[in-house]
Amino acid sequence: MSQNEITVRYTQHAFLVAWGRFAQEIGLIEGLTGVKLSQKTYDHRPQTKVLEFLVGHLAGLQHLRDFSLAAHPLDKDQTVAEAWGQAGWADYSGISRTLSHLSWTEAEQISQVLQAISQPFIQQELNRLRRLGQRLWYDGDLTGLPVSSTSETYPNAAFGHMDDEIRLGYQAAVVSLKSPTYGRLWLSGAHHPGDTVSCTQVAAMVQAAETQTGLRPRRRTDLLGQRLYRFAEQMAVTQQRHQKQQTALRSAQQDLESYQGQELLRQQQLLNLEAVYQQHQRPERPTSQLAQARHRYQAIQLKRRRQEQRLQAAQQRLAKTEAQCQLQQAAFTRLQQRLAQFEQDNATNPQPIEAVFRLDAGFGTYENVALLIELGYELYTKPHSQQVVKQLKGKVTPQTTWQRVGANAEMIAWPQLTLKGCPYALDVALERFYTGKTRKHSGLFHFGTDPVIQDLAGWFETYNGRQTIEAGIKETKQVFHLQRIKVRSEPAIFLQEQFVIFAANFIRWAIPWLVEVALPCQNALDISTLGIKRQVQVAAHVSADVIWETDGWLLKFSEYSAFAGKVLKLPGDFSPPQIQDQKNVLFMPFSIESHLVAQPLG
Repeated sequence: MSQNEITVRYTQHAFLVAWGRFAQEIGLIEGLTGVKLSQKTYDHRPQTKVLEFLVGHLAGLQHLRDFSLAAHPLDKDQTVAEAWGQAGWADYSGISRTLSHLSWTEAEQISQVLQAISQPFIQQELNRLRRLGQRLWYDGDLTGLPVSSTSETYPNAAFGHMDDEIRLGYQAAVVSLKSPTYGRLWLSGAHHPGDTVSCTQVAAMVQAAETQTGLRPRRRTDLLGQRLYRFAEQMAVTQQRHQKQQTALRSAQQDLESYQGQELLRQQQLLNLEAVYQQHQRPERPTSQLAQARHRYQAIQLKRRRQEQRLQAAQQRLAKTEAQCQLQQAAFTRLQQRLAQFEQDNATNPQPIEAVFRLDAGFGTYENVALLIELGYELYTKPHSQQVVKQLKGKVTPQTTWQRVGANAEMIAWPQLTLKGCPYALDVALERFYTGKTRKHSGLFHFGTDPVIQDLAGWFETYNGRQTIEAGIKETKQVFHLQRIKVRSEPAIFLQEQFVIFAANFIRWAIPWLVEVALPCQNALDISTLGIKRQVQVAAHVSADVIWETDGWLLKFSEYSAFAGKVLKLPGDFSPPQIQDQKNVLFMPFSIESHLVAQPLG
C-alpha cells in the first residue's frame, strides 16, 4: 500500500497488531486458515472465527461475549483483523456457532497445525540444550477445570478432585520443558474427564513429551530384565502354592464325601432303631442304643458341616491364588512386551539423551516409579501413599540428626532404600515442615545419578523447582483464564485448552522476535522487560496509532495508555497478507540463535 492510501490506523489492542505480524512470519495464519472445516461461509469463513478464538486467548479474554461486549470489543478492531490477515472479525455469537459444530477430527487437525508451528521453536531449544551439554528437564501435572456442579450442559464432565475439593468438570494433563531461553515451554496438553486421576497418566505424559521432542533416553533394559527374573521367581512360588492348594482342595473334597457317606449310613441306622423302638414301644434312655445312634449321627453331621467350611475356605484360598496367578501372568506378559519394545527403542536410538522427570505425589505409585526408571529417566517425585511417610517416621529416633534445607524445612534421607512393593531401591527422604505450631511430614523419592544424599538442600531445591509448572498452570488460569470454559462442545473445549498452552508459548517466542526485528528509534519500547502477564493484560489492550513509513511501520502508543510516549517500530509493509483458501503453508521461525534473551522469561 502506498503512503497516499493510508498513513495512520488506530487500534485499541496494540500488541495484538504486533503479534499478528509475528503470526504471519511463522506461518500460523496460513496454517490455521488452511484447515478444512465442513461449515458454510456467510459473512466470515469458519477458519477466520477459529483464528479469532485464538487471538482472544492472546488478549486474555475471560468470556466469549467479551469479543463483542467488552469495553473495547475485539471484533470492532479492524486494524487487528488486518494484522492477522483477515478482512474483519465475527461477532462472538458467530464464533460460538462455529466452535459448537467442530468435530473431533477438525479440532485435532487444528491442534496438529499448532504442533507443527511449535516444532521448530522446540527443536531450536533442544539443539541449544544439547550444545550446552544440559539434560532435558520435564515437569508433568494434572490440573482441574471445574464447572458448575449443577450444570448438565458440559459433555462428558465428571466429578473429581479439583483444588482440594470434589468438583464437576474436566482434567488437563500437561507437560512442560525447562527452557534456557524462555524459562518454560509447554510441550503437550491432554483433555480428560474430571474423574481422571494423576497416577493413570504417567505413560501418556512421557509418550507426549518424547513425541514432541523426538528424543528419548536409553531404556534401562538391564534393570527390566532383572525385574523379570525376580518376577519369574515370585511366580514360581505362587505356582507351588497353587499346586499345594489344589492338592489340599482335592483332599478336602474326598474327606467331605467320606463324611457325607458316613452321615447317610448313620442316618439310616438311626431311622431303623427309631422304628424298632416305636414298634416295641420302648423308651429312649440316655445310654440306650437309640440314644447312642442319635449321638453318633449328630457328631457326623457336625464333622460334615465343619468339613464343608474347610472345603469352602480351601476353595477361596485356591480362587485367590488362581486370581493372583492370572494377574502375575498378565503382568509378566506386559513386562516381557515392555522389554521387547525397550530393546527396539534402544536399537533405533543411536543418540540417547539424558532427561529428568519431576512429578508430584499424585503420580508417585510404585508402578509409575518403576516405569520411569525403566524408561531411562532421572526421577524426582513423592510417594503416592502416606503409609510410606508413616513407615519413614517409624525410622526416626531421638538421636536422629535432621538437616535444615529451607527456612522452615528439615530433611533426613536413606540411600538405596528397598521399600516393600517397589521393584527398585530408591533414594528416600523424609521432610518435616513447620507452619506456626503445626509440623507436617512428607516423603521424597529419587532415582538416578545425582548425588542427592550428599546434598539434601540441593535435593530439596531441585524437587521444588517443579514449581515452574505450577506457576505455568497458575498463568494459564489467571492470565489466559483456562478455567473459564467458554464453549459447551467437547472438541471446542479441547481446542480452548490447546489454544491456551499455545498462546503461552507464542508470546514467549514473539518477545525475542520483536526485540530482534524492531528498528531503532527514539523512545522505543523495551519489550524484553515486559512479563507475560503485563503483555496480555496491558500491552494487548492499550491504544496506539499504526503509522506507515517508508522504511517500515510503527506503533505509537496513545498518551492515555500505560506506554504513553513510547513507540515500537517494525520493518515491512502493514498491508495484510493474501490468504489463499485451503492452503497449509508452515514457515520455519526466525533464528533465535542471533538474539537470545539474556534472562529466562517468567
